[in-house]
Amino acid sequence: MALVPALLTAGLTTYGVVELRRHERHLRRIPIRVHVNGTRGKSSVTRLIAAGLRAGGRRTLAKTTGTMARLIRPDGSEVDVFRIGRPNVIEQTRIVRRAVEMRSEALVIECMAVTPELQPLSELRLIRSTVGVITNCRADHLDVMGPTVDDVARALAQTCPQGGDLFTAERERIDIVEQVARARGSNLHVSDAATVTATELSGFSYIEHAENVALALAACIHLGVSRETALRGMQLAMPDPGALRRYTVNVGDSTVEFINAFAANDPDSTLLIWQRLGLEKPRAGVQRIVLANCRPDRLQRSGQIAEFVAKRVAAEHVVLSGEGTDLVAYKAASMGLDPQRISNLGGRNAESVYEHVLALVKREAVVVGIGNIVGLGEEIVLHFRNRALRHG
Repeated sequence: MALVPALLTAGLTTYGVVELRRHERHLRRIPIRVHVNGTRGKSSVTRLIAAGLRAGGRRTLAKTTGTMARLIRPDGSEVDVFRIGRPNVIEQTRIVRRAVEMRSEALVIECMAVTPELQPLSELRLIRSTVGVITNCRADHLDVMGPTVDDVARALAQTCPQGGDLFTAERERIDIVEQVARARGSNLHVSDAATVTATELSGFSYIEHAENVALALAACIHLGVSRETALRGMQLAMPDPGALRRYTVNVGDSTVEFINAFAANDPDSTLLIWQRLGLEKPRAGVQRIVLANCRPDRLQRSGQIAEFVAKRVAAEHVVLSGEGTDLVAYKAASMGLDPQRISNLGGRNAESVYEHVLALVKREAVVVGIGNIVGLGEEIVLHFRNRALRHG
């Protein structure tokens, strides 16, 4: 009887070796492999690089794991990534196989790994990139990659390629990234947001960050696509479902400008958006409203939301939706936010949240949606988008 388990173990081991070698053969058949990692902007940068390469004539397959996991074919069309069960990094091997089946010259793939131990596995075993990309290193997933942002930077840097090229927009913790790049024999390239003009950004159909565009352009230029060609391709490409968008809704004599910033769910990125929208200083007659969609399984993020609305921004009103809102409301009030400025709408549906926000507006308001977009967040965005479309 002991022979059966032994044979089973031997069989599984052999199968694993065979599959690993097959995967390695697949990787060798894709000359350009771009692995995109970072705290914020991974999905956007993945799309931008893929669009730039397509515009330059490179047959490119791309895959994002952001708001909704998407496979972007060489012709630019998209399909959902089909999954059975929870997301797993081994999924990347299937994407590599698809790239080979589609005769792709380039694969641009967003990193799925979060935990520090999976970051090097994702790069050194699954992707083995020729070009690595780290968008930035910020205070998110501190419960997994932390406790400090330096720890986050060390974890993200583990997707640096061996003997390749690493592109990043990160500056504050560039020394940590540089140490890993040097150890792996990779060339480090730091992009500069100042190289992208306001006129170039205005060519996008949504609100795109200069840092993302500059980083993607640097990677595309390195891979042989001219800046002009790559930028044109990026401007024409379909954005990520969680891309920063602006919707204007007119209700009677009131005007509501809704900013979908749900995807920027770490405090630093959200604050940056708040500042770029010019919301630091009040404007006469314009209310500033934060709509924070919460989830109960992210206690640390709930604390970050509470601190953000209580200490980092000066909104006239804060609307809490989703689940776990009682904790956020309590923490925000304990940090000094006037409870009269908080609407706790935990458990309500999207229509109820939407109508409540509109009822708060006296004449003109800017509403910034932050927190979690999946599920209720998406439904709230749809309410604003559909009403905006109806009003042209």
